[in-house]
Amino acid sequence: MRILSLLLACAAAISLTSDASAQTVPDKKTLRIVPHADLRNIDPIWTTAIITRNHGYMVYDTLFAADEKHAPKPQMVGEYKISPDGLTFDFTLRSGLKWHDGGEVTSADVIPSLERWMKRDTEAQGLVAVLAGLEATGKDSFRLRLKEPYGLVLPSLAKIASNVPFIMPERVAKTDAMKQIEDTTGSGPFIFDKAGWRPGHSATYTRFAGYVPRNEPASMLAGGKIAKVERVEWLYLPDSSSQVAALNRGEIDLIEAPAIDLLPVLKANRDVKVGISDPLGMQVIMRPNHLHPPFNNVKARQALYYLIDQAEYMRVMAGDPEYWTVCDSLFMCGTPSATSAGAEMINKPDIEKAKALFKEAGYNGESVVVLYPTDHPSGPAAQVTADRLRKAGVNVELQAMDWATLTTRRSSKNPPAQGGWNIFHTRTDAVSAMSPLANNPASSGCERSWFGWACDPETEKLRLQWAREPDEAKRKQILETVQTRLYANGNFAVVGQYTMPSAYRANIEGLIRAPVLALWNIEKR
Repeated sequence: MRILSLLLACAAAISLTSDASAQTVPDKKTLRIVPHADLRNIDPIWTTAIITRNHGYMVYDTLFAADEKHAPKPQMVGEYKISPDGLTFDFTLRSGLKWHDGGEVTSADVIPSLERWMKRDTEAQGLVAVLAGLEATGKDSFRLRLKEPYGLVLPSLAKIASNVPFIMPERVAKTDAMKQIEDTTGSGPFIFDKAGWRPGHSATYTRFAGYVPRNEPASMLAGGKIAKVERVEWLYLPDSSSQVAALNRGEIDLIEAPAIDLLPVLKANRDVKVGISDPLGMQVIMRPNHLHPPFNNVKARQALYYLIDQAEYMRVMAGDPEYWTVCDSLFMCGTPSATSAGAEMINKPDIEKAKALFKEAGYNGESVVVLYPTDHPSGPAAQVTADRLRKAGVNVELQAMDWATLTTRRSSKNPPAQGGWNIFHTRTDAVSAMSPLANNPASSGCERSWFGWACDPETEKLRLQWAREPDEAKRKQILETVQTRLYANGNFAVVGQYTMPSAYRANIEGLIRAPVLALWNIEKR
């Protein structure tokens, strides 16, 4: 196995070196990064995968964007007005917006883009519930009308986490929301080279010369998006040692999520910097499939809580306690949404209790399929879960695959024995986790719910009630009720919370601190 690993590492290094020598763009104008996962799905509305969302920020633009204080700021919008009663929002697009194919961005593109997003995004459901109308009022203007005042209109349009309301050309935006788009034309700072895209190897972006950035300085995802390099290459190197060797040699410029156990090697190199790009961090989620046995029974879902020792998960996933914490809140510890409501059983592992609950659920030794992404930061969590389930007497089938395959597989509603699944793990960032409406795993809309298809109409009512409530104290009470209900229903589990350091060459300047890997404003000295 060690010989095989070395051969694979050498092959990756040779491939990387060969590509570098063949590259004709001057080195200082090419940014080469290793993202946290391989890009296989390119529709950021169809999937909530973070890698696809990050791809979306390269290619598309948004009407509003969140600044470093998480306040919504106009991005594609130039001017907007809100009526005194808070029911009518009039928007005008800023001048100079063009598609990568040279066409002009108009309100005819905006309307179907928002409509498609509203059909897939959990946070958008709050807006849909109060929406009275959405229509173009001119070539570069549109209006959004509400049935009742709703304080989250602009924050929803400036949403950072998946699904982001990216604006696409009308012909693309009219694609069925349940099908993936094929045309990747955007209006963002970079153009995606779809013809040169090699899933499992690389994805390439070139600077869009027609992009007109805003005049304001960059502030997280708001302000001017200035592409200071001509070309960005995403290189898929699944072997962690190969990543580190390539960065230390200067063959690549940045690793989004380096292996924690290799950080000392990177820190020892004075030409490399290691830092936290997203100080709020991420939660690691365990999601059971509510459609199929044994987790179609609430007792089996509740049993999962008694298997979890978050410290064990985090030691495996994040190593140094400097980077992680245990957390009993489903809405992100360290944020205003943090609460312990309903969490009495969290971080109190009890294998015998778990066994008893599985028995009450009628579990009788059937195979439980746990999806294991071998190339993703959440992969070790799947291994820990499989081990804990086996200790509780569960017959576990740990199925290895890459993350791109997992993000497709998790959309299947088939029984586990027919290409479906029972459990998968993923990560969610703070800006989405701390909102009951934006928190994808919290959705409980049955067939319209996030992967796992939790079904509880009362939770959905509470999530919408939270979004509509203007009083902060009352909103916190609703949030606590939502969390208590989610725990009682065994909706999902948090197995820990951590910050993810990135590593990059010391000559890189302008890296934006954000929950998104934003690659504009970056230059190489």
